[in-house]
Amino acid sequence: MKTKIHPTAIVDPKAEIDANVEIGPFCIVRAGVEIKKGSKLLSNVVVEGNTAIGENCTVYPFTSIGFAPQDLKYRGEDTSLVIGRGTIIREYASIHRASVGGDGATIIGENSFLMAYVHVAHDCVIGSNVIMTNAATLAGHVVVEDFAYIGGLVAVHQFTRIGRYAMVGGFSGIGQDIPPYMIASGARAKLFGPNTIGLQRRGFSEKTINDIKKAYKILFREKRTLKDALKKVQEEYPSSPEIKHLVEFIEKNKRGICR
Repeated sequence: MKTKIHPTAIVDPKAEIDANVEIGPFCIVRAGVEIKKGSKLLSNVVVEGNTAIGENCTVYPFTSIGFAPQDLKYRGEDTSLVIGRGTIIREYASIHRASVGGDGATIIGENSFLMAYVHVAHDCVIGSNVIMTNAATLAGHVVVEDFAYIGGLVAVHQFTRIGRYAMVGGFSGIGQDIPPYMIASGARAKLFGPNTIGLQRRGFSEKTINDIKKAYKILFREKRTLKDALKKVQEEYPSSPEIKHLVEFIEKNKRGICR
């Protein structure tokens, strides 16, 4: 199948467009953009900068991708945006390329789903199979690990991390790291325990889920210092890869852990 470009679309000759790409009415694709095979820009989509869109992505109307970061330190440096294959980006979303002071790239993994009005700021790193629902907003340098779920109208502070398989309830403010496998919610988000239903749906074994529940109680419910709690968890679950990741995630925090 050949590439389809609507007559009203504007595509710079210096953009790299693979075969089997569809670019719909009133889209604008600037120089430096790369779009891989099977991807679709439905209509009124603007893509610019050093932006790479992977295979089989779908971008819905009135979305802006790869624009300069909202960062006063940015002076036109050569930075990039990379979007993994199979990702869906819904109406009015905005995703910015990186600024200075990071690794030079904003990254979105494979098979993620960004719903309407989502904003992903500069230097964010989003894993694969992440769901961000309507009007969820990430400030700069946020890390979201694989299979995380972020509810609607959530605001995430810059340099904050959200762990894998975590679930953030709608209308929450995230100012500290959300540990993997947990549920967090609230205007100043607090933990509400492990994401049990989410883990079951993703095929985690009953034993693994029970281990995560016990680790949660040790870390966040017993009257221990975080250092002592981490030590006890490591001693009791030395062979669990999930608990190992949970411990390592907490140990690497810089903004504090949501508790």
